[in-house]
Amino acid sequence: MKVKDLICGLEILEVRGDLEKEIKGISYDSRKIKKDELFVALRGSCLDGHNFIKDALQKGVAALVVESIPDEDLCVPIIKVKDSRRALSQLAINFFNPPLDKINVVGITGTNGKTTTSYLIESILKSAGKKVGVIGTVSYRFCGKELKANVTTPESLELMQMIKEMSNTGTNYVVMEVSSHSLSQGRVRDCPFKVAVFTNITRDHLDYHGSMREYFDAKKKLFLEYNPAFCVINQDDPFGRLLIDEIKKTKNNTIITYGIENGIIRAKDVQIDKNGIKAEILLPKNKCITIRSALVGKFNLYNILASVAVSYCLEIEESSIQEGISKLKTVPGRMELIKDDSSPFVIVDYAHTPDALFKVLSTVRAVFDKRIITVFGCGGNRDKGKREEMGRIAALYSDFVVITSDNPRFEDPFSIMKQIERGVKQINSSDYVMEVKREEAIKKAIKMAQKEDVVLIAGKGHEDYQIIGDKKIPFDDRQVVKQILKETRTIC
Repeated sequence: MKVKDLICGLEILEVRGDLEKEIKGISYDSRKIKKDELFVALRGSCLDGHNFIKDALQKGVAALVVESIPDEDLCVPIIKVKDSRRALSQLAINFFNPPLDKINVVGITGTNGKTTTSYLIESILKSAGKKVGVIGTVSYRFCGKELKANVTTPESLELMQMIKEMSNTGTNYVVMEVSSHSLSQGRVRDCPFKVAVFTNITRDHLDYHGSMREYFDAKKKLFLEYNPAFCVINQDDPFGRLLIDEIKKTKNNTIITYGIENGIIRAKDVQIDKNGIKAEILLPKNKCITIRSALVGKFNLYNILASVAVSYCLEIEESSIQEGISKLKTVPGRMELIKDDSSPFVIVDYAHTPDALFKVLSTVRAVFDKRIITVFGCGGNRDKGKREEMGRIAALYSDFVVITSDNPRFEDPFSIMKQIERGVKQINSSDYVMEVKREEAIKKAIKMAQKEDVVLIAGKGHEDYQIIGDKKIPFDDRQVVKQILKETRTIC
């Protein structure tokens, strides 16, 4: 594609060079750029792509899209724009030409529940005979193909490429987890959302957003700026109610609310135990369906309600809704149970926020009624304010706590653990230990547990790595647990 065709629709401030030049691809990462590609210089929170223009030129870049033109003369076409990230999305559309008008996109945002809700919607749509793709925290998958997810919501370049690839396989439903970062940075601004889902907001990412209000303002963009046909909102959540009021003031979108206490779609006659959930779901027009799910916990009932509300908006048959919910037996790293005949119950969960840890521990306490040993840490270079709070929650709802390392990144892991310890000590000054090596921490917890006790390993869930410094070290809580249980059986 020629430069002149690729830049159609951009808000251009200045152009230099030959626009007839051929472009073979687009990149915003100078480390990955290939010869004859166009390089888009993005300004990030940590790095500025403009500082890597020379690196891109050395690799044979064919053209540049920038927000500021370098002082030195360059031998390639340069397009100056107001917003490089905004330009990247339009460039991706021009290059890949995804059929956005033929794709039904469901966007899910919120602090907790996005991943499980996406799995539920995927299962329901498959039960209805639909071809569905999923873009989320665990993986990007469609039509039997699965790619590892580096981030929850990819940049617009990868996003448009995936939507194009999905459409080529006949996929016409895309379920996407939409992170607050992606909304703040405008990665999804050109996605045609048919349904937008709001699960909840609790403390998270304040290292990036600064305050709960700014965090909420990022989330609400999905509903107020991207004009979805349907807004599915948890009416039991206080931020959900605030969002409903703001939408009603400025928009005419159809709002479908859900909840246990409130909502157009809500649950009654609820039964929750360690075997799962059974409930009656009330639908509009005085309809009601019975659902059964292997997922455990009140928080998962909210995820189920969200998936039912989305299915209602997409006009999916009630029998497919019931079948899809019942077919989903587990979600990777979400209340994932690992147990053999002689071991304690070991649960691996992604809970890495105060609210998520509280909900998981509350659920375990309610349905297992056994001694609970919790293993967890907090990520480095992230919101420090939640560490002490999570320590209090772990001590309050566990019988014993093993404080360990999570993804320390560039922080001292023991320093992070000491901050967690302050919260633990406010509740219990003796029933805890600190073990900086995560594998050893998990081993200690399992060895001190009796059969039928519960060991909760929280924070990393599906992740198969640990971030230490700038390196990703292979580490999977689930595989570590399985190996420890195997070794324990051999010794016995």
